[in-house]
Amino acid sequence: MTLNRRTLLAALGAGIAAPFVLTNRSVAQDAPGRITVDYATYNPVSLLLRERGWLEEALAADGIAVRWVQTLGSNKALEFLNAEAIDFGSTAGAAALVGRLNGNPIRTIYLYSRPEWTALVTRPDTGIETVADLAGRRVAVTRGTDPHIFLVRALAGAGLTERDVRLVLLQHPDGRLALERGDVDAWAGLDPMMAAAELESGATLFHRDPGANTFGTLNVRESFAQAHPRIVETVLAAYERARAEAIADPAALAAVLGDVTRLPPEIVARQLERTDITNPVLGADERETIRAAGVALVEAGVLPAGSDIDATLDALIDTGFTVAAR
Repeated sequence: MTLNRRTLLAALGAGIAAPFVLTNRSVAQDAPGRITVDYATYNPVSLLLRERGWLEEALAADGIAVRWVQTLGSNKALEFLNAEAIDFGSTAGAAALVGRLNGNPIRTIYLYSRPEWTALVTRPDTGIETVADLAGRRVAVTRGTDPHIFLVRALAGAGLTERDVRLVLLQHPDGRLALERGDVDAWAGLDPMMAAAELESGATLFHRDPGANTFGTLNVRESFAQAHPRIVETVLAAYERARAEAIADPAALAAVLGDVTRLPPEIVARQLERTDITNPVLGADERETIRAAGVALVEAGVLPAGSDIDATLDALIDTGFTVAAR
């Protein structure tokens, strides 16, 4: 059973005074003594969940502890999942697709956000105004993340490929610094670093396309989901508790994001105004958005020709755990 609309509405109507009770899936006899969950500044709901301790509360009766690990990008979350260093990891939807296609045994079970979290960013002094202007220029990017996929698609739209630019591979925070130091001419940005560059350093978001941002997805190791389905549901119920509070009290979400990032309120506000957390459901439209990104990567030569995007999505997306929007 999933968390259906009626169950979720009932819990919300009761003020979510207690965690959701999920009893219809079998519990593995060898339940782990601890689970490992990531948190990330690009997944604000995870920050609120970690701050409130609701997941620990929900698992305490079963004697299961929670370990939190910060991830700095989809590539790191996928790396940690593949190495079994975490059980649940936050990525972009298209990054999860690429990970699964490359043999990472994960399942996508939840949407934590529908953001416009990436754009192509430059300094005012570079003369870059369009994607075509990137030809021959140095561009910072974190490979295997939504900003990387966004860059590839933007280049293709301008008749360019990665070979037409000089990629500088850096993690997201370092990409911002490289742009500001003048080490690169452009950066495939990610919030909240992108919002900080925009407001603190006068960086320009010269290419935006909200529709080419894929969703923020929560993923679980496939073997973990098969062995411990009720724990997966408990994690999702805790996420829903945090998401409901974030919607009801945006100031609480902004406060925890500011505490973790140490960014001023105006930068936090800029990130959150580009982050929609109102619907966590993985439906047909969401699948198609991720699929379109995969097809674009094949056409751009980033993924091998003949990659079976639809079959990979079938293996990746697990709607058996998906909750209903309230």
